[in-house]
Amino acid sequence: MSYKIRSIRADEWAEAKALRLVSLKDPVAHLAFLETYDEASAHPDSFWQERTAGGAEGALGAQQFVAEGPDGEWVGTLTVLIEEAGETDWAGFPIERKQGHVVGVFVRPEHRGIGLTEVLFDAGLEWAWGRDVERVRLIVHEDNGRAQAFYRRAGFTPTGRVVPLANNPEDTELEYVLERDGS
Repeated sequence: MSYKIRSIRADEWAEAKALRLVSLKDPVAHLAFLETYDEASAHPDSFWQERTAGGAEGALGAQQFVAEGPDGEWVGTLTVLIEEAGETDWAGFPIERKQGHVVGVFVRPEHRGIGLTEVLFDAGLEWAWGRDVERVRLIVHEDNGRAQAFYRRAGFTPTGRVVPLANNPEDTELEYVLERDGS
């Protein structure tokens, strides 16, 4: 594979913004992301600069990985957030132990099916395990069967925790986890 997987750099905020906006135009974006294209595109550059710096190479609380194509184009991304025991997560649930939380998974459609998602997950998991997390989790929409199937293949299992969406409580998301020992 002639793709490069790496952490982003803080000065790459324009590229991070551009790829995020592409991801929010994906046909399943409404199932995969908690913001819309219109919401994201309305953010000022300072938002993107801060967001990128917070997940850039060397950051401790989050890390955003990117897949670069042979021509240097950003074709995929994944971010891992570190959640500390005793805190409360974005949905209001208590965090019981130090864990990684995978968010923002996206690969451009024309680059899907060649293993990029797998190598992005490998990089994200390696970084998370290096931060001494006990497990890594992710939240996936109940109707996003394609993503659920991938997460199961990657070793994640459903916990049974159901997360109602704040903007539409009739819709729910499901928590999947991968324990440090792989179970």
